[in-house]
Amino acid sequence: MKCRYCGSIDSRVVDSRPSEDGLSIRRRRECNACGRRFTTFERIEENPIMVVKRDGRREPFEREKVAIGIRKACEKRPISADTQNRMLDAICQEVNNSNESEISTRAIGDLVMKQLRDIDEVAYVRFASVYREFKDTQTFMEELQRLLNEK
Repeated sequence: MKCRYCGSIDSRVVDSRPSEDGLSIRRRRECNACGRRFTTFERIEENPIMVVKRDGRREPFEREKVAIGIRKACEKRPISADTQNRMLDAICQEVNNSNESEISTRAIGDLVMKQLRDIDEVAYVRFASVYREFKDTQTFMEELQRLLNEK
């Protein structure tokens, strides 16, 4: 494993334990070159799932793209990184457990919105405004009204 500080590939595992979600192994490593410590995570290799884009293109599902969307929606909100990671894990687990080889961006967006709605309404509306491509204030108000009616 390459050291994040000096770039050396010579490191040793100091500690190894399951992550909180049980879906990965957390490893503390120490670089033999510079002596600094860093953490890595080992995950099960998933079967490749293809994402069907709105224009029909297909590309591999990337956990990091979902993470970026969640981070942007939660920016400057009182939502911890741990909570965001749990949401991301739940979404990715649902995608991987679907036993489908393809999933639409719409389905992924719906999973993200379901998680955000339960955690923070402002983050939910932020994500929905981009995901659903609100064209004007009327569309925005309709989404807010739907959110209020659900309560």
